[in-house]
Amino acid sequence: MKRPAPWPYPRWVAHRGAGKLAPENTLAAFRLGASQGFRAFECDVKLSADGLPFLLHDDTLDRTTTGQGRAGDLAWTALSQLDAGSWHGRQHAGESLPTLRAVAAFMRRNGYLLNIEIKPTPGQEEETGRVVAALADQLWAGADVPPLLSSFRPDALAGARATAPSLPRALLLDTLWPDWFEVAASLGCVAVVTNYRLMDAALVERLHGAGWRAMVYTVNEADDALRLLALGVDGLITDAVDRFAPATAG
Repeated sequence: MKRPAPWPYPRWVAHRGAGKLAPENTLAAFRLGASQGFRAFECDVKLSADGLPFLLHDDTLDRTTTGQGRAGDLAWTALSQLDAGSWHGRQHAGESLPTLRAVAAFMRRNGYLLNIEIKPTPGQEEETGRVVAALADQLWAGADVPPLLSSFRPDALAGARATAPSLPRALLLDTLWPDWFEVAASLGCVAVVTNYRLMDAALVERLHGAGWRAMVYTVNEADDALRLLALGVDGLITDAVDRFAPATAG
C-alpha cells in the first residue's frame, strides 16, 4: 500500500464558486462562497474560439448567459460582452464570464485554492487540456499550492500532463467504467473524484491503497456528508455553501 502524499487542499470545496446561490462560474459566485467561509473552490474552464481559457460549464451559452449556441465557436471579444448573471437574478445583471486569468488573480490575492475542471468543447479535449494547463502553470508559478486539474475526459488530462506535468491531476467519474483505475494510473493522477453515490468503504480503501485521494461531488445533504466523512473521504464538493460551513462541517 502506498502512503498518500500530504494533501494541501481543504476538505470542503465550493462547487462552481458558490453552488447555486449566485450565478455559477462567475467572480460574484467566488466572492459569495468566500463570504460563507470557503477557502477552496471548483470551476469549469473551456476555450474560446481564439484559444483563451474562460469559465463556463455547458457546451452552449443558452442556460447561463444572454448568448446562444456553442461557446467554443465564439472569440473572446464576443464572449466578454455577454451577461452571465441576469439569468440568476436582477441583482447579478451585467456579471460577465470570467477568464481563468481573472480567477487566478482573485484566488492568489486572497490565498484561496482552486480545482479547475477542464471542460472541453467536444473534439477539443487534448488541446483544451494543454492550453489550460500551460496557463495555469504560468498563473500559479511560485504558489505554495498549485491548482488541482480534473476532468471527465482522459484526453484532456493527457494534454495537461504533457504540457505541465508538475500540476496535480484528478480523474472525474460519474460511473465506474471499465479500466478507470488503469487510466487514472496511466495519467499520473493524485486523486479520483466520483459522484458521491459511488463512493463506499471499498472504493476509499482502493484509492488510498494506490496512494491517491478520494473526492466526491456534489454533496448537498447532511446525511450524505456524514456518511462520506465517516468513510474518510478527502474532499467534498458542495452546492450548499450556506449550510456546510467549512470550519464546523468536519
